[in-house]
Amino acid sequence: MKNSVVRFSSPPHILYAASAVGGEEKHGPLGSCFDFHDESDKFGGDTWEHAEAHLASTVFSLLMKKSNMDHRQIDLLCAGDLENQCVASAEGLMAFGVPYMGLYGACSTSGEGLMAAALALASSEMQYAVSLTTSHFCAAERQFRTPLEYGAQRSPTAQWTATAGGGFLLGKEGGRVKISAVMPGRMIDSGIRDASNMGAAMAPAAADSLLRYLDSTGETPYDYDAIITGDLAKEGSSILCELLEKEGVSIKKRHFDCGMLLYDYDEQDVHAGASGCGCSASVLASYFLPRMQNGDFRRVLFMATGALMSPSSIFQGGNIVGIAPVICLEGI
Repeated sequence: MKNSVVRFSSPPHILYAASAVGGEEKHGPLGSCFDFHDESDKFGGDTWEHAEAHLASTVFSLLMKKSNMDHRQIDLLCAGDLENQCVASAEGLMAFGVPYMGLYGACSTSGEGLMAAALALASSEMQYAVSLTTSHFCAAERQFRTPLEYGAQRSPTAQWTATAGGGFLLGKEGGRVKISAVMPGRMIDSGIRDASNMGAAMAPAAADSLLRYLDSTGETPYDYDAIITGDLAKEGSSILCELLEKEGVSIKKRHFDCGMLLYDYDEQDVHAGASGCGCSASVLASYFLPRMQNGDFRRVLFMATGALMSPSSIFQGGNIVGIAPVICLEGI
């Protein structure tokens, strides 16, 4: 499957990025990096689900303000979240009237959205596209596990769904970071059924994607300044490194995981670390892209990782399938 890597002859550029988070994320190590935060996690909404819709609207508005553009200039909006049928994205972004494509790749949606937006720009006359994803801890807990009022005990391998959102404005030229190549992930079923250990379900998919990408390009991890995974957190990151080392590939000196960066393990009770569509999106937008623009990183691989499951599949004891699209980002 060497032809699954798409190399752009005219790479799309990331022109602007924006991020918004909740209180827990603001008090983490990256708190000063985010554009906006709300200590209440409500973002003006009257329910947790409406709060996430308002979060999506906030991120999009921040992007438009940063770029000094009118939303009517956007040709395509690719967005997604963890709520059933991506309703938070649909409700939160409908008022802008931008041509919309709803996406669901679980926590990998930020990578999926970047890829879809980049492919659309590179293959059409579209000038501007936006990729935007959100997640909300309270809404996700109510949907996938139990409402917070229930007070269920969490497993040590469980991850904390980030109340966060990240958005990216892409154009054909003019940015300081370009998307030079993309590769869709494959769905990998490792037989994991524990919804409290998503890292174990996603790590094999991340390993599969990275090995296929390196094989296709003839490169090694040392051709990159950083290999960024979306939200494997402690458990999944350890498994990923172990799986790759069995194949003779070491990424320990290059590997960063957004799920391990978002929170302070000593001060915040988040168990294995962060997850959610907004985790990798907000960390990429607020932390990694500025470092690329400043020249700290010249070339990186971004792999947002997703656990493809639904409330019904979990309740029925189904396997949790992992996926990890690959995005190659280069500074200009």
